[in-house]
Amino acid sequence: MADERSLRASVDDQLAAARGGSARAAGKLLSLVEGAGRDVVLEAIGPAAQSISAIGITGPPGAGKSTTITALVAAYRSAGKRVAVLAVDPTSPYSGGALLGDRIRMTQHIDDRDVFIRSMATRGHLGGLASAVPAAIRLLEALDYDVVLVETVGVGQSEVEVSAVSDPTVVILNPGAGDAVQAAKAGLLEVADLLVVNKADREGADQTVRDLRMESSVPVMTLVASRGEGVSELVEAIENHRRDDDPVRRAARLRGQILSLAMTRLRTHPALSELVDAVVSGGMDPYTAAEKLIAPV
Repeated sequence: MADERSLRASVDDQLAAARGGSARAAGKLLSLVEGAGRDVVLEAIGPAAQSISAIGITGPPGAGKSTTITALVAAYRSAGKRVAVLAVDPTSPYSGGALLGDRIRMTQHIDDRDVFIRSMATRGHLGGLASAVPAAIRLLEALDYDVVLVETVGVGQSEVEVSAVSDPTVVILNPGAGDAVQAAKAGLLEVADLLVVNKADREGADQTVRDLRMESSVPVMTLVASRGEGVSELVEAIENHRRDDDPVRRAARLRGQILSLAMTRLRTHPALSELVDAVVSGGMDPYTAAEKLIAPV
């Protein structure tokens, strides 16, 4: 009990410091959110106002997600908005932390007190997104950030989960034969609210745009993020999409978020190993085991 009171007092102190502009305090709070202190932090910040703009950025490796985010940060900062970036990375098998660390490629914003960049390890969370990301977004809202950009690793089917924590979800692709088809196979087109062909000055960009428009009904845009071309149009499209949000879409996002977090809890359920052993020995079938796993205690 004393330890809990001490932690709560520490959280209150860190919140006060973070709201005063301390990036170090904000980092400590996010570390708590990633671990056992999550509930204490969420209790301290209170209910979410749900006014923050969380924007998902995903796509295959090499598409230019970090370059696009750097350009978006600059655009939002020029509009006077405080911006946070959560870069969700693969977990290091050695340290258990975020493999890529805080994005060195975004160093042009490193001295801006109104830009906060943090890498979060997936920690084995099913779907690639750290289970702490929804809580981290709530924390950043409480710290008066206006926009949160959530970048995912961009590898595999798991990236579709970005849509559960953000609106809109922006999928970044490069020009090239078959890119639209590969994105469709990876499930990215199913969750995309906006499709962006980056490096649009390269050969094949027009064909990729045409392919994407045949594969998907969402807006398809072009961008040359490294030169800032098309960034203002992308920001406008993001803001237009957010203005069109409605309770049905919000409910769908929250449903996906709840199911994702529930699956994470089930993977570490204390009864799981026992049930697996029962199925292996032939004493139980997988359907019965599944029912027992989710049955109320």
